[in-house]
Amino acid sequence: MKKMLIGSQWVNAKDGRTLEVVAPSDGQVFDHISRGTAQDVDSAVAAARAALCGAWGALNATERGRIMMAISQNVLSHEEELAQLEARDTGKPLTTARNDIKVLARYFEFYAGGADKLHGETIPFLNGYQVSMLREPLGVTAHIIPWNYPAQMLGRTLAPALAMGNATVLKPAEDTSLSALRFAELALQAGLPTGALNIVTGLGEEVGAALAAHPGIDLISFTGSNEVGTLVQQAAAKNAVKCVLELGGKSPQIVFEDVDMERAVPIIVRAIVQNAGQTCTAGSRLLVQKSIYENFVQRVALEFAKVRAGTPEMDLDCGPLMNPAQLQRVQSYIHQAREQGIPVIAEGQIAEAAPRKGYFVQPVFFVPVPRDSALANEEVFGPVLAAMPFDDEADAIALANGTDYGLLAAVWTENAGRLQRVAKAVKAGQVFMNCYGAGGGVELPFGGTKRSGHGREKGFLALEEVSTTKTLVHYHG
Repeated sequence: MKKMLIGSQWVNAKDGRTLEVVAPSDGQVFDHISRGTAQDVDSAVAAARAALCGAWGALNATERGRIMMAISQNVLSHEEELAQLEARDTGKPLTTARNDIKVLARYFEFYAGGADKLHGETIPFLNGYQVSMLREPLGVTAHIIPWNYPAQMLGRTLAPALAMGNATVLKPAEDTSLSALRFAELALQAGLPTGALNIVTGLGEEVGAALAAHPGIDLISFTGSNEVGTLVQQAAAKNAVKCVLELGGKSPQIVFEDVDMERAVPIIVRAIVQNAGQTCTAGSRLLVQKSIYENFVQRVALEFAKVRAGTPEMDLDCGPLMNPAQLQRVQSYIHQAREQGIPVIAEGQIAEAAPRKGYFVQPVFFVPVPRDSALANEEVFGPVLAAMPFDDEADAIALANGTDYGLLAAVWTENAGRLQRVAKAVKAGQVFMNCYGAGGGVELPFGGTKRSGHGREKGFLALEEVSTTKTLVHYHG
């Protein structure tokens, strides 16, 4: 039974309720977490506020950075333990889980180095005046993270907030809270002062909703669905609280006739099956120029058919889906596409030794997919690839921009001018050219356009998002 962290205390939920922790690989309960309440959120926010007035708030930026570097090193010292925990909790392959822990450590390393390097400004003004702008923490920040990359998301959202001097309250996904709780132990061991980090586990509609509506919160960072993101914004708006939101994607891989096929094909397949497709940046739409369409999709199909899903210790291409609801959701998209007569050109396989009670789904590659279909426009969040042909550059851009999302995109061509033109025309927060994804990409500003959300994480822009400015005007005569 795992307790929550509030201030310096590990506590049960105030009403004593718990939630089961289920392994996606076999559907078996293997632990329990506390089911937090709005009262627990109140306590966590109060502990965070006290930290700002106490030891945490008294630290200067260099001291904060040193603590964060110690946290990074402590994570690396427990890398295998954390990876095993992450793999069991999420079902993802061990290689993927190990990489996620490395990225978690890298977030704290990167922002440890940046803690004392976000400077203010001196502003030229009227004679007789000295004007400066200070960069300050917002105060208490709330972080509601999803279940697909619990360790990475923890680092992505907490590290810049702590580097800037905020005190934090984290609500991990109820399906995947274990790595966050173990991380908190390691952070305290590394010297993180009481109250700088608080963790309240529980359901989104209880703990998440209480955080979003709490008057003691100064910023809310949320990653999840559009529907819940809207509710978070509405609740935060009542307290005039800023939100940083990442709300999913339907990312296009735009392939022109002069593509380097040997390089592109395996990357395109990995971009959709990584983490069993449960990735906001999954390359779920394959847009291919008509002149090479048949040849290219056949080559992708050959690679796609090699994909294997299994348990973490099998360490295959992907693991199970997260829970029964996610399995049902992905299966419904696949079933609908089959009923509509959309052809399947290739399927991956589920390993024979995979437990039958695990939440596994067979990876599927549909081609060609009608442009107005759900499969072409909605985020499936599973290992389902949809291919569509396009005529020319203008058609490719229109097709790429033809969904409500704008998180990530890729352009594949050996024409340097076309790379630049299309990359600039595509509506997305990140565009990759002859590559895809960044293996964590801690240094690279990340966020969406349109319904993919707003605000930026990663890189130095994240420090600006979790801080505010104060302008000082001094008349000296």
